Amino acid sequence: MGQIKHLISLIYKTLVLLLLILYLFPGSLIGWLLYGDLGQQPEIIKNPIGTSINHLFYFGLLTLVGLLSNSTKKNVLFLISLSVVLEILHFVIPNRAFEFYDLLANTLGFIIGYLFYKIYQITYGKV
Repeated sequence: MGQIKHLISLIYKTLVLLLLILYLFPGSLIGWLLYGDLGQQPEIIKNPIGTSINHLFYFGLLTLVGLLSNSTKKNVLFLISLSVVLEILHFVIPNRAFEFYDLLANTLGFIIGYLFYKIYQITYGKV
């Protein structure tokens, strides 16, 4: 069980680092890699909120993995704060813009990840 916990922790840290790179890069790094365009955001699935769905998926995954690796109040507060602070930083990062829907999707992603974690706890016992 210790090796699995270590692997989950490593995945979590990698996801946080990737999130920081993607959020703080001045423009869309994924858009540049996929389309050769820093201004184009990839849309995982067609939906009414556009690319904000990417935020929902990522923060859901990040929260679930983060809580599986370390389910402390401190980690929960870190994840919530991270989602808000990174979106607010888009006010000052060149070629980025603050989007209310992105912030909402970050928050919903966190809630969904948290709920999946709670379901896991109920089903399989505390990690």
